[in-house]
Amino acid sequence: MVVMKFGGTSVADAEAIRRLVSLVGRQDRGCIVVVSALARVTDGLLQIAGLAGSGAADEASGAVDSMKARHLEVAAVVSDARRRSALAHELTDEFSTLQSVVSALGVLRDVTPRVLDAVAAVGELLSSRLVCAALQDAGLSAVWIDARRAIVTNGDHTRALPLMAETKERLRLELAGHLAGGHIPVLGGFVGATRDGATTTLGRGGSDYSAGIIGAALEADEIQIWTDVDGILTADPRVIPSARPVPRLSFDEASELAYFGAKVLHPSTVQPAIERNIPVRILNSRRPEAPGTLITVSSAPSDRQLMAIACKRDVTAIDITSTRMLMAYGFLARVFEVFARFQTAVDVVTTSEVSVSVTIDNRSEIDGILAALGEFADVSCQPDMALLCAVGQHLRTDPTLVARLVGTLEGIGLSMVSQAASRRNITFVLRQADLPAAMQRLHDRFFGDEAREPSAACE
Repeated sequence: MVVMKFGGTSVADAEAIRRLVSLVGRQDRGCIVVVSALARVTDGLLQIAGLAGSGAADEASGAVDSMKARHLEVAAVVSDARRRSALAHELTDEFSTLQSVVSALGVLRDVTPRVLDAVAAVGELLSSRLVCAALQDAGLSAVWIDARRAIVTNGDHTRALPLMAETKERLRLELAGHLAGGHIPVLGGFVGATRDGATTTLGRGGSDYSAGIIGAALEADEIQIWTDVDGILTADPRVIPSARPVPRLSFDEASELAYFGAKVLHPSTVQPAIERNIPVRILNSRRPEAPGTLITVSSAPSDRQLMAIACKRDVTAIDITSTRMLMAYGFLARVFEVFARFQTAVDVVTTSEVSVSVTIDNRSEIDGILAALGEFADVSCQPDMALLCAVGQHLRTDPTLVARLVGTLEGIGLSMVSQAASRRNITFVLRQADLPAAMQRLHDRFFGDEAREPSAACE
């Protein structure tokens, strides 16, 4: 059995859904289909909630009507008149409920995380109904499953975590019979519910996570992530047009690349797969003949010095300095307690005898963080920074590789350099304005034709 997850661009319109139907129809084994909302719909729903909560209820209501029209237009992919009429009725019911929420928000002016989840979840509920009807229209035995009945989470709204034992039991209850009967369950990703039935979401990009959870819970043979690129690339193609697919990565390498900005894959996706040793394959729904990227426990032997580079923009660097740190225990604990208190994750950390430097990509609590740190240290902040991360197994075995990486960036100001304990990546913090030039240098040096020569660790 395979879990096939289709991203927003793979369900963006009627033509994209036809391609999806063709891909599912080619499967010669049981499959589960997990879909994201139609492209740009989740952003639109969040904007609608914001408008309604700020008092612009009429504008929010108009946006709901426009979104409804788009979904009904896409529903034309279903050719059977009766099935299309039933689908239109289901979609209209969802939008009627959404309009009721918008009206309530216009009065209450209070967009709580719980309400935000209820609004954001609508996109996947709609797209999964569309896809299920399209599969049925093509003669495939698809059945719609409400993801809120299948994924059980805690109550941390907008970034809920799955309760895996209960989710596994619920998934088997909801899906096992359909799979045994040769049916194709279709679910919206990103969406779950608490034990008491309150709608939750898994955070942005959570549809990939849903696929990983489902694949792990039901012990799938493979998890496929269908997107609009040919796999995980050697670099961000928006910066490096010559970037090319990486045929195979280890789970560890893929996790590092996902965390540090490779947007093809959600950082959490591979964790359930790692635990169950389930291969993850990244494929292009527009070019299904492309081999894509296969992610497994270990990467294939390669003469490449690096596997790929990734970047993360809009990063803030924070420098914390205090002579009280010298020869003192507990100082670092106090520093990181501040970030924990403000629920802000730290990406990169470097330390010296009297200073700590960290980076964050969530600035929502930056004022409180700086004030709290300033109570016991001198603090400075550098916005508009970026992370540039190089990933590869040879970083563990070739002691000269780090020096070559740093040397390649000569003349570019590096604020921080950090190598993780795993020795599979090295991360540079630099000004965002310098990122394109730095990425181009690294890509030319380590992924150009001359880079095919084995590194010292492979000789």
